[in-house]
Amino acid sequence: MTIVNYLLSAFSIGIIFLLGATGETITEKVGHLNLGIPGIMSVGAAGGCLMLRALYPVRESCPGFIIVILGLLACFFAAGLLGAFYSFLTVTLHANQNVTGLALTTFGVGITKFIMSRLTKIGAHEYLYALPMFRAPFSNQTNSLKYCGVMTYIALFIAVATSYVLYRTKVGLNLRAVGESAGTADAVGINVSGYKYVATIIGSGIAGFGGLYYIMDYAGSQEAYLSIEAFGWLSIALVIFSLWKPVVCILGSFVFGLLYILNAYASTIFNVKLPMELSPALKTLPYIVTIVVLIITSTKKKRENQPPAGLGITYFREER
Repeated sequence: MTIVNYLLSAFSIGIIFLLGATGETITEKVGHLNLGIPGIMSVGAAGGCLMLRALYPVRESCPGFIIVILGLLACFFAAGLLGAFYSFLTVTLHANQNVTGLALTTFGVGITKFIMSRLTKIGAHEYLYALPMFRAPFSNQTNSLKYCGVMTYIALFIAVATSYVLYRTKVGLNLRAVGESAGTADAVGINVSGYKYVATIIGSGIAGFGGLYYIMDYAGSQEAYLSIEAFGWLSIALVIFSLWKPVVCILGSFVFGLLYILNAYASTIFNVKLPMELSPALKTLPYIVTIVVLIITSTKKKRENQPPAGLGITYFREER
């Protein structure tokens, strides 16, 4: 049972990475390296919790699925708003993408700590009351199955749907064309700025779901917001690990989940007591695996396994 619990926990915590990575994949496919994902995931979580707090007085009379939907919409809006700000700076004002992303992470994490600390002072129960609603239909389980709630299925659907749109539709073809060569896409009549804005906003909204999932499903703790930033950076690493393919992100998120919580289960599964000093080192395993994958794919030089050619490059239309 310990191994089963380990696998379920790994799958569940992997959903956080999956949502963040899927959102970042959409953004990177259009040519933007958004290092603001940790901040966006944090702000998305804060937005969702604010809505849940606002619904607290009507929790008894309002159907649970309505509360979940409104929480998700608020999360998407808050994260998407930050994505729109990132787009304005990098697409319209041509600001450096790396600097803008890092500044966005700093801002997002800071404003989230400000908001969530005050929500917690008021009473964490005033947003955590929705925990059973998000964990449905397994909210009564005592093992790690309880984490496989509503947002788990939403995350899997989003990853599959994103892959379909990117590789099976004209919209996806145009989006990838913008990411490969914005100038060429512009020359054939594709609205480059429009695709960049929409892709970044939608990608940010999806990534925001990862932050809300961590608080309202996996952790269920009033202090969970303090840990979201780390999951954001791992989500960006997962994009590289999965070779910019949303469906591969599903498997990659499970692998990252296995590695991330290995320290917590190693002593019981392998009957070996690991020293506490080893815990931080084990949590770097996802990054190490990502570096190995990056080295392997770089040496093979297969174009389908490489990032978009225009990734991180600011497009100036007047230079076309």
